[in-house]
Amino acid sequence: MSFREDGEAALDWAARYLETVRERPVLAQIEPGELRSRLPDTAPDEPEPFAALLRDLDDVLMPALTHWQSPRFFAYFANTGSEPGILAELLAATLNQVGILWRTSPALQELEEVTLAWLAELLGLPAGWHGHIDDTASTATLSALAAARARTPDRRVVVCSEHSHSSVAKAARLLELELRPVPGDERHALRPDLLDLDGACAAVATIGTTSSTAIDPVHAVADACEAAGVWLHVDAAYAGSAAVCPELRPLFAGWERGDSVVVNPHKWLLVPMDCSTLWTRRPDDFRRAFSLVPEYLRNDAETANLSELAIPLGRRFRALKLWAVLRCYGRSGLQEMIRESIRLAALFEEWVEAEPGWEVVAPRPFSLVCFRHDGTDDENEEIMRRVNTSGEAFLSHTKLDGRLVLRLAVGNARTTEDDIRATWDALRREAARR
Repeated sequence: MSFREDGEAALDWAARYLETVRERPVLAQIEPGELRSRLPDTAPDEPEPFAALLRDLDDVLMPALTHWQSPRFFAYFANTGSEPGILAELLAATLNQVGILWRTSPALQELEEVTLAWLAELLGLPAGWHGHIDDTASTATLSALAAARARTPDRRVVVCSEHSHSSVAKAARLLELELRPVPGDERHALRPDLLDLDGACAAVATIGTTSSTAIDPVHAVADACEAAGVWLHVDAAYAGSAAVCPELRPLFAGWERGDSVVVNPHKWLLVPMDCSTLWTRRPDDFRRAFSLVPEYLRNDAETANLSELAIPLGRRFRALKLWAVLRCYGRSGLQEMIRESIRLAALFEEWVEAEPGWEVVAPRPFSLVCFRHDGTDDENEEIMRRVNTSGEAFLSHTKLDGRLVLRLAVGNARTTEDDIRATWDALRREAARR
């Protein structure tokens, strides 16, 4: 078959998948090693048609997929690979740009700079900050803490909330920095009265923690960091997208005082994985930490290269899919999607609060509901396990105040009230079977 015919077949497959994903079991329905046993031990000797790949995608791989595109995916943080973003991924792969230097793809670098400025304005971040795209917030956090360490190399401590994302601890480990967790308050937010910045090169404040979407007191942390000369990194990987809505902007008060800020458009802004946006008011510190230009890459261009402000040398054309989403949805479309996610989460929260034997166990500032059924941790985990293995929905858990807590995270743009209701019915059914 030709590229055009194969392309049409692939696009038709993608469209049918999105049309039917609600009907599929959300969680992969196989045991470890089962897929591997169905695949050949070696690559084929002779060429195979693309149609054979699509056939095996249906017959072999499909049972091993957990469907993040499902409107009943409520685990971790739900996301959406939107149609404009999907098509832009195809175009990015077609162009196959490699952003080693500005001159190796001026369009890649300058579109990235422009779209990051657009997004900063949409979110209410300060104008003029340097922005670039990383693969994930783990890389962005590692980069920010590396820049902070290079700025004050005699300081070897990172301070953060006990509820900070594990990527902070991993970055500290990789950078050989000491991690100093700060206890949380009754709302699971960092307690600024216990903040100890002695010997610290950086502190991390989170807006929307992973376990419960708690909001650290960014202004108080910023005051302490400014007084001590400590770098402030603001982790808004999940929640940051919500700042596109003016009524939610107060929840982000103080993030403009950060030295670096990370937001993941691939979590709650319709951009397919992977697209994590990092802004900094201190690009020179990033350049001092990361710029290393060998002779074979030197040129006479008078513009900075993004590779000099980030960990990787090569970068792909991620800005194309962010650009596509921002253009095809616009400010109003993004706001509508965020507001609907929050409305559905609030509705689920109301049902839990009204149901005897169930409780909401943490504040809900965004679209994550933390809840549990009366009973032991094991009983709650079993309720979740049975719902997940049924394929009707997929939820995850955490621990708050020493108790296992169920999490329902709304964030898929295809999720409807019917999907929320069906999941709540499944939870109540499995709880009644105890």
